[in-house]
Amino acid sequence: MPQPIVLSFKENLDITEESSGNFVFKLLQINFNLKQLSPGLIAAINVLRGDGATEESLHELVLKTDGFSSLTKLYYYLQEFTLLGIICHSIRVDGVTLATMVPISTAQKVQLVNAAPDKKYVLSRFAFSRKDGEQMVLESPLSHVQIILSDWRGSAIVNSLTKPQTASQVSALIPAVSNDTVQMFFSLLLTAGMVSEVKAEGQILEQENDTLAQWEFHDLLFHSRSRAGRHSNPLGKSYRFLGKIEPPPVVKPKVSNDIIQLDKPDLEKLKQEDNPFTLIIEQRDSIRVQGNQPITDKQLGEFLYRTARVRATFPKDEKECSDRPYANGGACYELEFYIIVNRCENIPEGLYHYCPLDHQLCKISDKNSYLETLLKNAETATVPPCNPQILIILATRFPRVSWGYESMAYALTLKHVGVLYQTMYLVATAMNLAPCAIGGGNSDLFATATGCDYYAETSVGEFMLGSRA
Repeated sequence: MPQPIVLSFKENLDITEESSGNFVFKLLQINFNLKQLSPGLIAAINVLRGDGATEESLHELVLKTDGFSSLTKLYYYLQEFTLLGIICHSIRVDGVTLATMVPISTAQKVQLVNAAPDKKYVLSRFAFSRKDGEQMVLESPLSHVQIILSDWRGSAIVNSLTKPQTASQVSALIPAVSNDTVQMFFSLLLTAGMVSEVKAEGQILEQENDTLAQWEFHDLLFHSRSRAGRHSNPLGKSYRFLGKIEPPPVVKPKVSNDIIQLDKPDLEKLKQEDNPFTLIIEQRDSIRVQGNQPITDKQLGEFLYRTARVRATFPKDEKECSDRPYANGGACYELEFYIIVNRCENIPEGLYHYCPLDHQLCKISDKNSYLETLLKNAETATVPPCNPQILIILATRFPRVSWGYESMAYALTLKHVGVLYQTMYLVATAMNLAPCAIGGGNSDLFATATGCDYYAETSVGEFMLGSRA
């Protein structure tokens, strides 16, 4: 028979007994002391930091050791531990743990909810399971907890809830678990926000909530995991690969010896002759109609020099960094410019990589079917369709960011793409060119066309550039 919910401390909670009855608790930003604890409360702390126990067992332990005097403190501490997100709730059957609910944030108090025995429940469309170390976990961007599935029976129950089920129906499907066990498991899932109660007419809360309905699974998961609040992972600069993996070089090595040296504009002259900044801001626009006369090599060179060149390199944060015309978190500058030349005066058609240090184009290939498809994809992505003179594909050397940043690395890269888009728009407007960012692209096709490793350097943005009509 299943026992009531078992309480225990989180495994990574550091507890030190500095002296008799005086404990120090540490976990990430959590740091507090408990002083002059009674023998019964000390015994309860030691049980919670071990295999754990039910609330009733802890009650009996403190009552037997201290008498009634310490019970109020016991329940106060249990409540505070729960608020701090350091208490786990486990289901055990015959000494075997089926599942454990582990807090991953302190933004929401865990308050156990009892599932109704006669109600049907169904798994949330946002719930997902994955391997984490040597265990399987169930998570959801709707939830402030994760559920560790320690036994196959827990996974089987979760799998059965892809369609609405009562506890008795699930128990009938999985003879190895009793109705009481399934009922308790339902309560854990309901508390975690992993399941929804199915109403008589078949509707669930997720379907009735118009705001929630407009979130796709991957968007909400990405949002919740790349910002603080709904996970307990390190966030920001953690340097988890320091001493393990060498950081990628500040500038990507040249991809070929077939090089075109680009002209450098006179920046001092441009400072005097450029239109006022406010005028450029107000005139900035996506221009989807390009001129009959193609962009020139000098214009392309000036555009790349003003947007993407390396102005300086310097050591920072245990790696080599650079300074470029656009803002970039941690001076990582992971974004690379790949140029598909469709029509450009004095530059042959083909695929090029821009070397920002030497202000050069390194040729990768002549125009081929892959490039034609990338150009066609860009054309059909605009209204009206525009066959671009120049297609710039932004690719991220992702390890430049993920080497130092944790949880937020890809989100940071996408922010960089936005920053760079605006810089490209403003420079193109100042130069009286036709700029237009594109909303999406094919990263697999890019990898095929360039020969890049999809995981080491992948496309994250596309931008059309040409002369004005």
